[in-house]
Amino acid sequence: MTHLHYRAWRRLSVLVAAASLAACSATPPPEPKAPKAAKPNILLILADDLGYADLGAYGGEIATPHIDRLAKGGATLTNFYASPFCSPTRAMLMSGTDNHLAGFGDMAELMLPEQRGKPGYEGYLSTRVAAVPEVLRAHGYRTVMAGKWHLGNAEEQSPAARGFDRSYAMTMGGASHFGDQFGIVATDPSKPPKALYRENGKLVDTPRQHFYSSEAFADRLVQYLDETRGDGRQPFFAYLAFTAPHWPLHAKDEDIARYEGRYDQGYDALRAERFERQKKLGLIPSESKLYTGNPKWPGWARLTPEQQRSEARRMAVYAAMVDNMDRQIGRVLAHLAKTGELDNTVIVFLSDNGADGNSVYDVARTREWVHKDMDNSTANVGRPGSFVEYGPGWAQVGMTPFNMYKSFMYEGGISVPAIVWAPGQGVLAQQRPQVGHVMDIAPTLYELAGATHPAAKGPGAGVLPVKGRSLLAFLQGKSTSAYAPDDAIGWELGGRKALRKGDWKIVYANSPWGKDTWELYNLAEDRTEQNDLAARHPAKLAELLADWRRYVADNGVLEIPGLATRAGYSNGAKYYDDLSIEAAQQPRAK
Repeated sequence: MTHLHYRAWRRLSVLVAAASLAACSATPPPEPKAPKAAKPNILLILADDLGYADLGAYGGEIATPHIDRLAKGGATLTNFYASPFCSPTRAMLMSGTDNHLAGFGDMAELMLPEQRGKPGYEGYLSTRVAAVPEVLRAHGYRTVMAGKWHLGNAEEQSPAARGFDRSYAMTMGGASHFGDQFGIVATDPSKPPKALYRENGKLVDTPRQHFYSSEAFADRLVQYLDETRGDGRQPFFAYLAFTAPHWPLHAKDEDIARYEGRYDQGYDALRAERFERQKKLGLIPSESKLYTGNPKWPGWARLTPEQQRSEARRMAVYAAMVDNMDRQIGRVLAHLAKTGELDNTVIVFLSDNGADGNSVYDVARTREWVHKDMDNSTANVGRPGSFVEYGPGWAQVGMTPFNMYKSFMYEGGISVPAIVWAPGQGVLAQQRPQVGHVMDIAPTLYELAGATHPAAKGPGAGVLPVKGRSLLAFLQGKSTSAYAPDDAIGWELGGRKALRKGDWKIVYANSPWGKDTWELYNLAEDRTEQNDLAARHPAKLAELLADWRRYVADNGVLEIPGLATRAGYSNGAKYYDDLSIEAAQQPRAK
């Protein structure tokens, strides 16, 4: 980012902040400029279930000017990997090591008796790992957090117990974005689930009125930054973990109105638009093939007009959620600019997994509860009292051009948008196609902060070492890649598996989503995984399978026969059945 561009951004940010404050007070008090901390501040922003192709910087049509500006002035990572599910990604993000070592060998909500409680399958952030805020606080950082935690519900597992000085956390996997505080999984349809929120470790309820998650989290983060600023010489680590755009899809009417009608043409038209923009942006080679979705699911033309209207409304609500999230990020950046802290702040933005085409209706008795209590008529979709997802059709568009979406090890499940903005630390403003991994974030932050992980001090530290590697030299242009061609990166979750080594990748998924056997792809030539080369290159397949076995042994992976086929969340196929019911509903009387 040039100096002129940066100054322009800061002027714009100040105007945005001033306009926001003007709504509350005609004469807002001036905010003192903070002295520059000796170490860089760190702002880590995590979106929830955001698709690879949703942001403008990644080919999307949704208005995301603040995130796009970070991408323009920072490193835009186009080959960055996470886990295919929320909490395992968060465990790796907070620990810098594999999810099987950090306590989330599987989703806590989905663990089988054979898994639960085994080492690495605790279902909360393991005490065998040091969390990022714990490490940074020990090196002089003030630590604040607002948003989704999903690394343990109990107070002793909360952000307050893992190194955050201030925290306002929704501890579960998801929740209503409004103040009704509904949870997302019902075990008894007569008892609506309640989401858990903790402030500084203690249970709290959300305000019933004037609460919207993205705005509330941004408000609280700014509040905590102000409360802990002191004389401004102590650097901060701030973690802003949105629940947006995770289902249930909820947005304000005025935000939804910006996108009404935009998605009436359906899946194929939007996918084609995004695909062309991605090629023009250089995100993918011009000769890339486009994956259009698993044949299990119907195309847009097979939907009834009522179903199409409901689907278009759902995508409009989803876009409104992303738009609002971007504006809240803009508010936080404007606040940092106003206090003089922005130019000394490293900003990392990413999503936790691919867009979600699965259905929570298939978990426990959630379908019964939703159909009994919620008004999912098309006119009410996105408003309080509704509870909808956006299904496999839109999720596959969200992951343009990749194969599949959240919960799968194909590129569409684990490829996420990731941006690092740190011009003050020499991070180059470039698009970077080399491989990176969510485990790499923690060691990168430690190097930036001059922090030493306790395991690096030798035996007796009591915690596991990080497995990720610092990306700093790579981001500064001092090395061409953080990974060598022979470095292997493995994944396993819920019986689905993958391993990447250089340009080659093996992946396993159960039918009808996969082939019930290992597939082999050359990602340099075929990143959308259209051409399975397992039969043509048996020696390469054998080589990567040997690497896979080492990954299993090194990380304590429990391989359970048939695990990938378990009924429920990622194997249900009733989304369009539910859509047909909900699209025909009339609004309920208030």
